[in-house]
Amino acid sequence: MRRILLLYILLSVIGLTTVHAQFDNGRQRVDENGYDQYGNQVDPAMIPDRLDSANVEVQGLPPKLYMWRIKNQLGDRTIIPADTAFHHFQNSNLTDGLTGHYNYLANMGSPRMSRIFFDRRDPEPTIFMEPFSSFFIRPTEFNFTNSNVPYTNLTYHKAGNKINGEERFKSYFSVNVNKKLAFGFNIDYLYGRGYYNNQNTAYFNAAVFGSYIGDKYQMQAIYSNNYLKTNENGGIEDDRYITAPEEMAQGQREYESTNIPTVLSATTNRNHDFYVFLTQRYNLGFSRDIPQAENDTTPVKQEFVPVTSFIHTIQVERARHSFNSNDDMREKNYYQNTYFNTDNPNVRDSTTYVGIKNTIGIALLEGFNKYAKAGLTAFASYKISKYTLMNMEGNPLPDKYNENEIFVGGELSKREGNVLHYHAIGEVGLAGKAIGQFNVKGDIDLNFPLWKDTVSLIARGEVSNKLAPFYMRHYHSKHFMWDDDMDKEFRTRIEGELSIARWRTRLKAGVENIKNYTYFNQGATPEQTISAIKSVYEGIGWIDPAIARLVFSNLQRPEKQIISTPEIKKSTNSYGLTERELDVLELMVEGLSNPQIADKLVITRATAKAHVHSILQKLCVSSRTQATVTAMKEGLV
Repeated sequence: MRRILLLYILLSVIGLTTVHAQFDNGRQRVDENGYDQYGNQVDPAMIPDRLDSANVEVQGLPPKLYMWRIKNQLGDRTIIPADTAFHHFQNSNLTDGLTGHYNYLANMGSPRMSRIFFDRRDPEPTIFMEPFSSFFIRPTEFNFTNSNVPYTNLTYHKAGNKINGEERFKSYFSVNVNKKLAFGFNIDYLYGRGYYNNQNTAYFNAAVFGSYIGDKYQMQAIYSNNYLKTNENGGIEDDRYITAPEEMAQGQREYESTNIPTVLSATTNRNHDFYVFLTQRYNLGFSRDIPQAENDTTPVKQEFVPVTSFIHTIQVERARHSFNSNDDMREKNYYQNTYFNTDNPNVRDSTTYVGIKNTIGIALLEGFNKYAKAGLTAFASYKISKYTLMNMEGNPLPDKYNENEIFVGGELSKREGNVLHYHAIGEVGLAGKAIGQFNVKGDIDLNFPLWKDTVSLIARGEVSNKLAPFYMRHYHSKHFMWDDDMDKEFRTRIEGELSIARWRTRLKAGVENIKNYTYFNQGATPEQTISAIKSVYEGIGWIDPAIARLVFSNLQRPEKQIISTPEIKKSTNSYGLTERELDVLELMVEGLSNPQIADKLVITRATAKAHVHSILQKLCVSSRTQATVTAMKEGLV
């Protein structure tokens, strides 16, 4: 807490220095058009007779404040309400959300998930930060501020006691250097002790941001650093402490939650993520005179009309996740598998992600031609991602994965006018991992007067075909491991909304269809249930590998004994599998992992991994599950 306060004092001094320079009356000037040197309009009644007078107080108009968010990778801005009062601010700090639609683990700062499926964010490479979406702010969720006076917002929450208390300190500061240039910083510190042993959480975020909104050049930039530490207790040892407390009280009338024994006591989950985001555009256009009244004798003023924009956006992100444990779980059988270093109970898992994405585009702005009522944008993006995973062979050098993606896309939008607005944006992959991926989404709204009010009808739609995030396809740790390319997720979504401003009423309905939905099952491993269902629909008998292992261990089939002979294997093998690959395939069907296959066949883990990769290629499948289905259908095992 001391470090946070010192950092806040330092940033405040820097900001106040700028404020003092901005509001130094001795330096204020007013031009002949009634504007001071910062572009703020000045009350004509307070303009001094001599414009060079430094002793006359200059009074400006009331403070003006507006906020916006970046809409997409092209840097489009969306104005949002500037709520300086924070109505019901006490509710905004709750982990379960304003409407209570989140599931979470009891204390502030703990992981959470929305029970409203539509509200869940799309997964990102920073998949380990997704459960903490209420604290981890993406660039498109950050609030930029422009104001003719400095804006400061300080919030401090505290609840509970020294045993299970929670506190949170938030600071937001923004100041304008002039009418176009603004900068500021944001600090967010959270600490929750939790209700049970080893459940406390600590979160810290510091962000510096700036913006320049001019006629020809526009820029918005963010540097954000996030650090999250969560202690894991693995849950309580006996559910009867909750379901039947009278049986566990040991003669006591009541007991504290901290007295309930938990599975883990020395386990920590850490996430450290920082990103740099910069979007900028340069506008080409022309200047024109602003129409004036016939009797207006003031000098004619001009305005700049943008026609074409050149856009560039870059985001650099580095995320590190580590899981450390000094708990010995061997006697409790807490983990189903242990893939390396079986003699040492300690866990030191880690992984690192580094991503750089560049986007360039050119836009013909709305109204660039009298026959064109909408704006048109074309863009291309290139992203390189680097991942490091633990080496399962005991090598201190990590396994490294590189992925490259190239997308091209376009945008069509109409934002001007009061009746009809629409917006559509889409992109398709051309190279690298992006091949076969696409995403198209759009919205349209119709506004019309009704009962002395404005009624809005809004329709939204989205179609996408995306590959699952990297960490749902590849992950190596002491107790969890998977390498599965998986099929692409195909989504279609349609949504409609009725909005009545005067009644402050919004009615929304929608439907979403997902093929190959990827999620984490109860065993904490990725799964694509829909692909399995699709296989059954197409007449393929699908069986989970874990179940298959039990079936093959307890059921002796004559045909299996016949097929298992090398001669029959060779005769029925039309995929070019070697005898060793057939042995590996049989163990895959039984549900064994690569390390378990290596131990069974007395080969190295690298060799087992190479055999599995070769099998997937020869069978023309992308996952172990599909290989199992094909092997059973073709009688290869």
